[in-house]
Amino acid sequence: MEARDATAGSLVSSDGEEQTAKDAPTKDTPQTKGKFEKIFGFRREDLTSWDSLVTLLNRPSDPASLGIFRCLFGLLMVIDITQERGLSHLDYKFMDGAPVCRFPLFNFLKPLPLDWMYLVYVVMFFGALGIMLGCFYRLSGLMFISSYWYIFFLDKTAWNNHSYLYGLIGFQLTLMEGNRYWSIDGLRRPSIRNAQVPLWNYTILRTQIFIVYFLAGIKKLDADWVEGYSMSYLAHHWLFDPFKVILPVELINLLVVHGGGLILDLSAGYLLFFDATRPYGIFFVSYFHCMNSQLFSIGMFSYTMLATSPIFCYPDWPRRFFARFPAFLSAVLPITSTDPQPSTSCVYNEIPSTSTERQETPTVPKASKMRLKHKLGAIFTILYIMEQFFLPYSHFITQGYNNWTNGLYGYSWDMMVHSRSHQHVKITYKDGKTGEIGYLNPGVFTQSRRWKDHGDMLKQYGTCLNEFLPRYNISEPEIYFDIWVSINERFQQRIFDPRVDVVKADWSPFRPNAWLMPLLVDLSPWRTKFQEIEGSLDNQTDIVFIADFPGLNLENFVSEDLGNTSIHVLQGKVNVEVVEEKKNYTLTPGEQIKVPAGAYHKVYTVSEGPSCYMYIYVNTTEAALQENFTKLFELQERVRNGTETEPLPPELQPLITADDEGSEVNATDPIVQLFLKRQRRMKEVKKRREAGAVERLQRFAVKKYYTIRRGLLMTAIALRNLAVGLPPLEQLTREVAFANMKAPQAEGNQDDPLKDEVGHGEL
Repeated sequence: MEARDATAGSLVSSDGEEQTAKDAPTKDTPQTKGKFEKIFGFRREDLTSWDSLVTLLNRPSDPASLGIFRCLFGLLMVIDITQERGLSHLDYKFMDGAPVCRFPLFNFLKPLPLDWMYLVYVVMFFGALGIMLGCFYRLSGLMFISSYWYIFFLDKTAWNNHSYLYGLIGFQLTLMEGNRYWSIDGLRRPSIRNAQVPLWNYTILRTQIFIVYFLAGIKKLDADWVEGYSMSYLAHHWLFDPFKVILPVELINLLVVHGGGLILDLSAGYLLFFDATRPYGIFFVSYFHCMNSQLFSIGMFSYTMLATSPIFCYPDWPRRFFARFPAFLSAVLPITSTDPQPSTSCVYNEIPSTSTERQETPTVPKASKMRLKHKLGAIFTILYIMEQFFLPYSHFITQGYNNWTNGLYGYSWDMMVHSRSHQHVKITYKDGKTGEIGYLNPGVFTQSRRWKDHGDMLKQYGTCLNEFLPRYNISEPEIYFDIWVSINERFQQRIFDPRVDVVKADWSPFRPNAWLMPLLVDLSPWRTKFQEIEGSLDNQTDIVFIADFPGLNLENFVSEDLGNTSIHVLQGKVNVEVVEEKKNYTLTPGEQIKVPAGAYHKVYTVSEGPSCYMYIYVNTTEAALQENFTKLFELQERVRNGTETEPLPPELQPLITADDEGSEVNATDPIVQLFLKRQRRMKEVKKRREAGAVERLQRFAVKKYYTIRRGLLMTAIALRNLAVGLPPLEQLTREVAFANMKAPQAEGNQDDPLKDEVGHGEL
């Protein structure tokens, strides 16, 4: 609420025009405000009774700020539909007709056939467009939120906080009067054009954004965030280079990334609310969201949050802003006049008048009577705000969705608090009739990876596999998952019991998951020791920290590339079985053993408590490759500067012509060929990174053009199929190939890894 909103001087004269407070008698409409009202925008008396609260929440407010936000939100959703919502790759997202395991919130929810899913997206697109233009506003809002929430509930693996926020804002705007300013509806219906809106329209939006910031800050009071373990990798990003002039990376991680993020989230809502601090709040949150747009792939979220900041300003700010533009633009710009017309949606205070005043001034009619819709608006506002504060802490009800973190990710505002890494995932099936045991590739029949961390999704995945595997002559399959996860740089450990058949396992949304393994939080202090150990290793040595439960074992295969792998025990007692040698070795803390490459071994935890150990290994293949690369680079440099006196053998001759633009890599030696490809890729990456702003903008625009182009063309094909039926297969193939056309790739993508290089093999 704003101080300017607090002025109850929206006086309605008999001819329907608004009067200013100076036209009313001074003794009946005092111009001075108390300190409380100046700070909070309303009086204490407004909260003393139900009627006064309803009057407050339905107080007339300028529609300008709400109208501009409506337009910006609709525009961002139009863009979002082609990107993060997936219109440009809808055929890959839903895989029509293919055996795919899906993860809806409710198991009865199913995607429509592909062509009909395109129609759903068309409905959502035109709904967002209608919101942006303020055209058939209520209908557009219903079109948008109905299709949006259907798609949202279809796939839990795509849930995140900002997608949830989009749905909430779309729902709020549908119930609000966002089409009163700068809208096509206003042109069609003069009675609503530039009409005032009730204050609860702003109250809900402002409170929603306050909740997003404040609860995100509360969630960041988690010990892992405060101690700097949640997002430690961010400190190495180039955006934090200016801080590296005065601070080491460790302090940037602790003070800037984690400390700064915590303070900003806790304070942003308050800074935006009060007049005195609002300029600072807008500056800091704008800087924060601009950084986030570069740090994370979060679609339109950063820009949506930037669009919400002006909501906290005085609601007439667009009038003052657009009034500065030249007069010849007034036909296309929003209204800048300062006299919005009254609306039946608002409650106006009754203005008492004396007999003398009635003779001197026009009669001031009685204010609009409090109606049922005003009370319903107030009730909705209160209930909605209470629900939004409660839902992020409702996990004691939906206990089945709780894992190491509470609830499904997406509605708790615990953004970026938990980071995970997966070291080992094994899916085992057992034929219920023959007893035959086999293994499945992790992620078979699905495109998602989110199922690894959530018991409800694992149950859905196991049930789906149980339905698909009989097609491959596996009868009554039992499904077992062995998933190793590290959360916030802790030990890699099992998250679910690998001995439980997930198909038959019991799961309920309202009961704790019995086959969830506990997070070994007592071992968290080891993370400080991890940093010391990792700091003592050279660049070619890698390390993995493992913790396991008594009575369980880890079966592991060491790649032949890892020629120097050893197990070091940190805590507890383990028994190492080398399968091929048929030998067992018992290890206690401080002891170690080297395990053979290219062979299986098993590590049994035989102590009463959890065991902790670490793998230390060197990728000898990669080390040898890097050594050869170094020698080839030195030789190439000597050839370039003329210091190489010996003639090059034929297999090294391509090093001389490597600098020729557009030349093919024609090397017979595989090491030389790999080296030249690597050099060319690195050169292209450097060129892209050093490109000017115009070239970067052009590259970005071309990429987005082809993304949007594909979405629109595939939508047109789907709508044609629904209208007149499928064309011949040859024609459909040509149409899809035309939609898939991409821009010429003259250069490599800087975001692509060097795929030709040998990477670290997974243990």
